[in-house]
Amino acid sequence: MSPQPNRGKSSLFSGSIPTSQKQRSYLLKGIFWNQGTIKYLLFLSFLVIPIANLDPALAHKVEISGDVGGTLHIEPNDNPRAGEPAQAWFALTRRGGRVIPLSQCNCQLAVYAQPYAAGEPPLLEPELEPVAAERYQGIPGADITFPKPGIYELQLNGKPISGAKFKPFQFKFEVTVAGGSTQNSRNLRDVNGDLVEGGSQQLPFWAIALPILGFIGILVVVLRSMKGSGE
Repeated sequence: MSPQPNRGKSSLFSGSIPTSQKQRSYLLKGIFWNQGTIKYLLFLSFLVIPIANLDPALAHKVEISGDVGGTLHIEPNDNPRAGEPAQAWFALTRRGGRVIPLSQCNCQLAVYAQPYAAGEPPLLEPELEPVAAERYQGIPGADITFPKPGIYELQLNGKPISGAKFKPFQFKFEVTVAGGSTQNSRNLRDVNGDLVEGGSQQLPFWAIALPILGFIGILVVVLRSMKGSGE
């Protein structure tokens, strides 16, 4: 008597393993789709984290005048506050990347409160001193205390001295000054005449919660799609 095939066992495996080319194709597509989804979710997570911790002013301000480039940075974190001393420094470079130190530049700094009329005297004229910042040595820097929150313009004018070879320049940097931490309990008017509330400015709760909620929503939709494709 020849042995009989185990039909029960065959039917069991035929129900769990796709045997047709079409079924195998669907299975492979599902695997690749799941891998792509995981990578996409990881990518979204890297986007959500920076957005939730976004600082309103992180990048240095850069201007170009003639053959000179100027980069402004204000400590701390390009986010000055009214009534608090802040160090501003200017990285000046010639075309080609050579640094222009203060010893080679007759530079003057003027601070204006926006808006201002032509010919109006500056609000402040801080004295420039050579400072070392990041990879720069001897570049122009100054300590500035902005009296009120609002928008200011920093004008830096310079011309060569001591045989330096670069064209005279003028840079105009717009700076936004926030309310100082010593003004938490009172309101005041900024330099533009608008009433603002003192105190440190932070991102509102919704600006942090929205990216997180959006990510969770996408995750829920993807998981449901994965569950539906697996059934």
